[in-house]
Amino acid sequence: MIMDTGGTETGASDNDVLHVTLVQESTPVIITENVLDRHYQYLKDPSGFRVYKQRWLLLFIIALINFTNALIWIIFSPVTDKTAHYYKKSIMEVNWLSLVFLVASVPSGFFASWMLDTIGLRASIIFAAWLNLIGCLLRNITIFNFVSTESKYPVLLTGQIVAACGQTFIMFTPAKVAALWFADSQRALATTVASMSNPLGILAANLMSPYIVKDKNDISILLWICSAISLLGVLMSMIFVRKSIPPTPPSPSAASQSEPFFIGIKKLRKNGAFWLLTLSVGGGLALFTAYTTFLEQILCPQNYDNNFAGLSGALMIAFGIVGAFVAGLIADKTKKFSEVTKIGFCLSTLFSIAFVQLARFRGQDVLIAASIALFGCFGFAIYPTALEMAVEITYPVAEATSTGLIFLSGQIQGIIIMLIAQFIAQPLSAHDAALPKACPQGGSFDPQDWTIPNLMVNGLGVFYCVVITLLFHAKYKRMNAEMMAKAKSTLNDNFRFPNF
Repeated sequence: MIMDTGGTETGASDNDVLHVTLVQESTPVIITENVLDRHYQYLKDPSGFRVYKQRWLLLFIIALINFTNALIWIIFSPVTDKTAHYYKKSIMEVNWLSLVFLVASVPSGFFASWMLDTIGLRASIIFAAWLNLIGCLLRNITIFNFVSTESKYPVLLTGQIVAACGQTFIMFTPAKVAALWFADSQRALATTVASMSNPLGILAANLMSPYIVKDKNDISILLWICSAISLLGVLMSMIFVRKSIPPTPPSPSAASQSEPFFIGIKKLRKNGAFWLLTLSVGGGLALFTAYTTFLEQILCPQNYDNNFAGLSGALMIAFGIVGAFVAGLIADKTKKFSEVTKIGFCLSTLFSIAFVQLARFRGQDVLIAASIALFGCFGFAIYPTALEMAVEITYPVAEATSTGLIFLSGQIQGIIIMLIAQFIAQPLSAHDAALPKACPQGGSFDPQDWTIPNLMVNGLGVFYCVVITLLFHAKYKRMNAEMMAKAKSTLNDNFRFPNF
């Protein structure tokens, strides 16, 4: 007799898991076509798990939407002066176009986690793509003459808020898509590709905005470029993202059911290792946000111009993306997520201290560029690896719940650190004020002494490094569960193939 204990055909629904038991008897049996198909599939892959080429297209779409969201977020920052002139607003009001992404992500983040874990990956991807496009179209309204000058900035800010709400829906997907669509040997790489598309968007914005915007009226070109890329994301997600999970799971953990959102939140309350990871990795994200925001203001009092500040930021992101990919490959191959994260934390902290100290002196262009590039290289390596480790130590809590809380921790800490840093920055001494500098009084901001904020940021970096290195200890629950499932399958003596 041939018995199917799963009761459903492969691919019957997103949540079905197939379990087949074949028992040979001496009596004649009728072999149906469906059973033969299943038996053939089992012979092709005795583990019962497989991956699909479609996963790479899905990963590309997520990366595209994530890239677009980052482009929308930071597109005005490299051309702050021209943006302020075009909309007739102050520099601080232009800065809010970026800061609103941090603020809006906190309330929207909890809904995004619930949606990913409850409704599914497909809905979250499409929703994020549409929020990007709607936000861009609202921003585009401001370039038309029928909108009054007084109304342009509120409409522009509204568009930014809409896109900012979409940030969490796409930023929470990397670990989720890796867990549901990729084999355990590719999960860290998939998370890296999906998550590093965001800083790649920041890099593209920093290179593209100054090149395109030579005059304030060129702002409209930036807005239409963002809209075009957002439209592409919507079309690709609507056409090609057809389901949240593959017909058959790629791993034992993907075949199991994640904890419901609110039950997962309750379980996380007692997971001390997770909260240490959330504090440290979230803090690392906050420090990255602070450095990218204040880089020009840190460097300019020592006569480093905007071009050098932009180059430094680009090197930090470019080397960071390379470092993240290398770390992802190492983590996939060795499964040493904790070790990769701790080494990355220590080295990134070391080079952030080097950057801050070097930035206090003039004429250190090469050393400053090298230190900020290496800070990015090791700092970025932390993020995707830490996301995978968060899923490992919280299993079977849903991926969007654990990784989403880390992201929200980074946003909240980033807001606090940025507000405090601006508050404790000091006026330049009489000696430093008399020296030539790249940001004279009356420019986009008044030059200040950033020694105290920089020391605060370095101190926080050391604190996070100590917490993650000395206090954090990982227990890979997902990996252990998968090993047990594979061992059970191997040792199952009750499975015998029938003689056809």
